[in-house]
Amino acid sequence: MLTWIKMAGRNLFRNGRRSIFTILAIGLGFAAVNLFGGFTQYILTSVEEGHIYTRGNGHLMISKRGFRTEGKLNPADYLLSELEVKTIRESLRGFLEVRLVTPQLHISGLLSNGEVSTIFVAIGRVPSDVRKIQSHARGLMATVNLFSGKPLDNDSPNNIGLSSGLAKQLNLKIGSGAIALAPTVNGQMNALDVDVVQLFYPAVESANDMLMVAPIKLVQLLYDTSSVDGLAVLLDDGEKVDAIRAALAAVFKDRKLDVEVATWRELNPLYTRTKEMFDVIFLFIFIIVLVIVVMSVVNTMSMAIVERTREIGTLRALGAKRGGILSLFALESTLLGGIGSVLGMGLTVGARLMINVVIKPTWIPPVIGERVPLEVYLVPEHIIYSSLFLILLSLAAALLSARRAANQEIVDALGHV
Repeated sequence: MLTWIKMAGRNLFRNGRRSIFTILAIGLGFAAVNLFGGFTQYILTSVEEGHIYTRGNGHLMISKRGFRTEGKLNPADYLLSELEVKTIRESLRGFLEVRLVTPQLHISGLLSNGEVSTIFVAIGRVPSDVRKIQSHARGLMATVNLFSGKPLDNDSPNNIGLSSGLAKQLNLKIGSGAIALAPTVNGQMNALDVDVVQLFYPAVESANDMLMVAPIKLVQLLYDTSSVDGLAVLLDDGEKVDAIRAALAAVFKDRKLDVEVATWRELNPLYTRTKEMFDVIFLFIFIIVLVIVVMSVVNTMSMAIVERTREIGTLRALGAKRGGILSLFALESTLLGGIGSVLGMGLTVGARLMINVVIKPTWIPPVIGERVPLEVYLVPEHIIYSSLFLILLSLAAALLSARRAANQEIVDALGHV
């Protein structure tokens, strides 16, 4: 076998220029696919961690069954009472994977600057819990600050944050005062004075004209209730989301709690849409690379076979079987794919270092609103799969070309001109 490998190596570089161009085509294709895959991973990881950690939503959301579909029409019917919240918390104590459980409450109403009013949609949370969730962010999202001004505080329940579009509509700035009006749980109107202490950019552009964040104490006071409409759950490992969700659903069913558990993916359709978009782009790039690699290998091996037809006849005359001829060209193509993949790995790592360490480009993502570093991640499984696929692809392309030569009669091969 070693003899065949040595022979394949010598034959491969018999026409060095042609082999080098083929290796370059494989290597550049490998690098293109993996660099785009690394960028895709960077985007998806940022969207995931941005929703879970930076925006303080956690991995799971527990709410009354039907809240996500009917809660906007009849919010009072889908509130979790203090007793239900206590029961849910007790149920969660048996799960070591749960790091934090924090309540939240959504309301809508009117926000006024004293002269004009406009609609707002507010989410009330426990500010200290949100900061704990944010502290678990890693990588890019650990450095991103989504607001200007100061953070909300448990001890200052009248402090609020406004989306930049809502603040602009009412000409409110950090330090401005405003009046929040909203119907209570019983349908009466309630009003409270609030102070704007931060401005932020929301994850969804269409919501930029109406969003408010506030301490949950303020929202409950405005809504005149001690209930909440959801409990956000932070886990110690995002890979366990589906398993924990299924286990929680079983526990809640046993306790006869009429609640449902939603994962962060279900609550963040942006992630699914982004992933689907990048999957299509990745497939398009991969098909282009596939065509280039196949054509390069087929061309190289076809030329080599034509040039070595008489050599094939000589080997057959000396006793080599058709399978041996196929094996020889298979080894040559495998070496082509292997060397090209190794070159591609080097190009991928080098380009990644150039982008992340030397060039350090920045950009403004649509869901953040501030300039952040653009990075390319190294995805080991992509590299492994790409290497195996390109080697197998080179092998298949070579066998396709070599079958005809191996099946020639010895006399015809020896007489080839």
